[in-house]
Amino acid sequence: MMKIVTKEFQLPDGRTIKLETGKLAKQADGAVMLTCGKTMLLATVCAAKDAVPGTDFMPLQVEYREKYASIGRYPGGDYEILTCRLVDRALRPLFPDNYHAEVFVNIILFSADGEQMPDALAGLAASAALAVSDIPFQGPISEVRVARINGEYVIDPTFKQLEQADMDVMVAATYDNIMMVEGEMKEVSEADLLGAMKAAHDEIKKHCKIQMELTEEVGKTVKREYCHEVNDEDLRQAVKDACYQKSYNLAAEGNADKHSREANFEAVRDEFKEQYHAAHPEMSEDELAEKDALIDRYYHDVERDAMRRCVLDEGKRLDGRKTTDIRPIWCEVGYLPGPHGSSIFTRGETQALCSVTLGTKDDEKMVDGTS
Repeated sequence: MMKIVTKEFQLPDGRTIKLETGKLAKQADGAVMLTCGKTMLLATVCAAKDAVPGTDFMPLQVEYREKYASIGRYPGGDYEILTCRLVDRALRPLFPDNYHAEVFVNIILFSADGEQMPDALAGLAASAALAVSDIPFQGPISEVRVARINGEYVIDPTFKQLEQADMDVMVAATYDNIMMVEGEMKEVSEADLLGAMKAAHDEIKKHCKIQMELTEEVGKTVKREYCHEVNDEDLRQAVKDACYQKSYNLAAEGNADKHSREANFEAVRDEFKEQYHAAHPEMSEDELAEKDALIDRYYHDVERDAMRRCVLDEGKRLDGRKTTDIRPIWCEVGYLPGPHGSSIFTRGETQALCSVTLGTKDDEKMVDGTS
């Protein structure tokens, strides 16, 4: 028997967003159809039961696809990859650190009305699909676009409204914390940007509460059990005891040479491995190889924590800069003789060589969207 659960809420301007689960994509771990006006996105999520042996990261894949039949067009250019990245960056940090099963989030725009901007709805749809699944996830989250139009903050503006905006910001957040901010503005003040973020977070809190209610109604408050890591807590503590202060001292040195700095940190880890091997002659090579893999993981955490504490406690970065200092910057233009324009941009050890060549009207490519 089909059990359909629907939740609705309104945006500040009165438009209604509907989340529906239980009707489509029943084989997925979670599926939600989001509707706003005549714009409809189906988000599905599937996760493997077990992790691939040896995986020590979060193998998350996010796909966003716009069906151009949704608005009666043939396929053209798209911005789908950018939308995938917006969703990925909000979801990825909220999976448990020790959860390594492959997760596939798929968001498809099936219907568009040319008014609603679907990329602003994709994050909410994806999170809602996770909310109605049993996949471990420390959400929910939502994403909204904030535009400032005639001095007023507008949540999830239409395509037409956005043309009048001097601020276009995408914000992702949980109920408690802002996760990601990306956008463009026309020289706004810091206070204006903070105002946009606050307006976005106030709206996102409503979206999160709706998803929490959805989770309760579909009975997915208990998430699946998993065991994707084998840990040795005694070894973890031993790595911390032996390596933390050494790593902190290296971080505090302020070594500006990146390669020698990395070599020094690696030497601390390698020294611990040598001592551990010498202290356990009874272990086979395979057993020691397994312990070495754990030492690598534990030392990474120790090194990160030491670097972070050095910045917070002493206000000193790895290369010796204070938190108020920027890297040396130098630029050069006209470096390449062939292109119409070129430049070199260097900040510290980060460098970009850029070039531009202008085409004629005949070289223009028509780019279609769903607006």
